[in-house]
Amino acid sequence: MPREHIFDETEYDRRVAQTKERLRERDLDAIVVADPANMNYLTGYDGWSFYVHQAVVVTPDRDEPIWIGRDMDGDGARATTHLSDDSIRAYSDDHVHSPRNLHPMDYVAGVLDELGVADGRIGLEMDAAYFTAKSYTRLQGNLPEAAFEDATLLVGWIRVKKSEQELEYMRQAARISENAMQAGLDAVGEGVPEYEVASAVYQQLIEGTEEYGGDYPAIVPLMPSGDHTGTPHLTWTDREFEDGDPVIIELSGCRHRYHSPLARTTFVGDPPTELQETADIVVEGLEAALDAAEPGVKCETVEEAWRTTIEKYGLEKEDRIGYSMGLGYPPDWGEHTASIRPGDETVLEEDMTFHMIPGIWTDEIGMEISETFRVTSTGAETLAEFPRELFTA
Repeated sequence: MPREHIFDETEYDRRVAQTKERLRERDLDAIVVADPANMNYLTGYDGWSFYVHQAVVVTPDRDEPIWIGRDMDGDGARATTHLSDDSIRAYSDDHVHSPRNLHPMDYVAGVLDELGVADGRIGLEMDAAYFTAKSYTRLQGNLPEAAFEDATLLVGWIRVKKSEQELEYMRQAARISENAMQAGLDAVGEGVPEYEVASAVYQQLIEGTEEYGGDYPAIVPLMPSGDHTGTPHLTWTDREFEDGDPVIIELSGCRHRYHSPLARTTFVGDPPTELQETADIVVEGLEAALDAAEPGVKCETVEEAWRTTIEKYGLEKEDRIGYSMGLGYPPDWGEHTASIRPGDETVLEEDMTFHMIPGIWTDEIGMEISETFRVTSTGAETLAEFPRELFTA
């Protein structure tokens, strides 16, 4: 039995049924799902085992997906999924980093042969972080009659609309994000090492709230400071904060693998006028973009509301300002589907969720204020409740 019923079995049935329908639409006989978030989405499997090869195989005609992983992880599949024993397949440990020239995809190929699709059209998540070039060549070598198709985003596009239970986990993650952000902002100060702030953030990310705990996030807390705030993806160091340092904190609470990212900026000492003005512009542009988000509107239209606002002040930003997200494992909580940027014609639908992070990064200055939001029937609902302002330490 699952150790915890994260979702009812009917929710997984719905997700698998949608996946099967997409397979039929693309005339695919099977899909090999290697992204751990997609594996979780389809089966509930949850374990830190993605550093070795694993997969979920879905065919249009088989009732259940098949989970494939390392032998020692088979009981993890029994603990976290609703799958029957026949749908849990484990390869022997000599396939792992094998000196005998064995590979886990040799085993996956055997399962695909057993399913009768060895000469069929098989979808692969070609751009998934944990699907390697060798995985592809081993499948090709084992199944020379198969036609492999890139199906990287087939499951991802199903995930963009969230169920009510998924949204509830994201709201719980938002409560954790609020606590962690407050802890991080409170810890920043002159003479404080960056790692102490990271420690304070992590404590709250795991401690969660009085009602529930937190999980490890798909991305570590990001904390560029000083001269490096124009480089948004740096983490913490041993460096001590100094008077005059801007500090960006980007983090996310995580609840049952669902995230609600949040970013804010603080300043050690009295902030310069330029930074305060930039913060005010970012907030104005963020709120204009949120006001533009509603069902039927394209992603590029939401970005245009931001861009039009900041252009009034002589600012521009070339990067996207948001992306669909929710369920995730390292290295990312993003879904790699819709992005809020020029040229993305994805039409917003109710219960899509996005992280909107319209940061301004230049050689001289960095400013981030972000929100995770859900598309409602009439607009946008931000999941966190946290002041949108430049903080000071």
